[in-house]
Amino acid sequence: MEAGGGVGVGAGPNYNPRTVEEVFKDFKGRRAGLIKALTNDVEDFYRQCDPEKENLCLYGFPSEQWEVNLPAEEVPPELPEPALGINFARDGMQEKDWLSLVAVHSDAWLLSVAFYFGARFGFDKADRKRLFNMINEFPTIFEIVSGSVKKQSKEKSSVSNHSSNKSNTLVFVKQRDSQVKYSRIAQPKDDDEGLDDDEEDDDEHGDTLCGACGDNYAADEFWICCDICEKWFHGKCVKITPARAEHIKQYKCPSCSNKRARS
Repeated sequence: MEAGGGVGVGAGPNYNPRTVEEVFKDFKGRRAGLIKALTNDVEDFYRQCDPEKENLCLYGFPSEQWEVNLPAEEVPPELPEPALGINFARDGMQEKDWLSLVAVHSDAWLLSVAFYFGARFGFDKADRKRLFNMINEFPTIFEIVSGSVKKQSKEKSSVSNHSSNKSNTLVFVKQRDSQVKYSRIAQPKDDDEGLDDDEEDDDEHGDTLCGACGDNYAADEFWICCDICEKWFHGKCVKITPARAEHIKQYKCPSCSNKRARS
C-alpha cells in the first residue's frame, strides 16, 4: 500500500514514548502527517481510498508521514487502530463532508494513542492533565479541514490599519487584479517602544492559524491567503516565497487546486 512520503519512519516496534513531552512529540508528528494527507496531499489520499478495495485506515506516524493501509492483523493491536473502512464512504458523500468525517475520526484516534501511552506508562492525574492541555493548544484536524478556523484567519485582513513603525507589522504585496497578499516582516523598533507593543501585536494576530500545519501566527514569517477558500498558510508550508507571491494573480492552495483538477 502506498504511503504519503514513505512509510512511517520512527514508528517501529521498539518506539515507545514514555514521558509527557515524548508523548506530546509523538502526537504532534502523527497529527502533522494526518493534516498533510487531508490538505497538501489530499489528491493522493483521495486516490488511495478506493471504495473497491478492502477496509482501509488512515495512519499518521511520528515522522510526520501518513499511510493508507489495511488494519493490523494482530488482536489486540499494539496501538489503538484508526477508523476502519474510510474508503467505503468516499463516493457516497460530498468530498468536503467525507474529508471532515475522516478528520473527526483522526482526531479521536490521536487522542486514543496519546492516552494509551499515558496509561501504559503510568501517567498520574497531573501528567494526564498536562498532556491534554498541551494537546488542546492546537486546533483539531477537523477544525483545519472543515474551515472552522476560517473566522480566525479572516481577522488578519484587519491589520492593514496598523502603523508601519510597529514591530512585526504586515506589509502588502499587491497583485495585478488588486488582490492582496500579506507577508510578515520585522520592522525596526523606535526607542520608546517597549514590550507592550509586541504583546499587543501578538495578541491580535496570535489566533490566526495556518491551514496546512495548524500552527498559530508567529512573527517574522511570510503568510499567503488562498483566494478560493480564504484560508491562510505559512509560505513554507505551501512552498511559496514572497518573491513568487508577487507574480501570482490568484493564489489557490493545494487543496483547492486539487479540487479544481478533479472537477
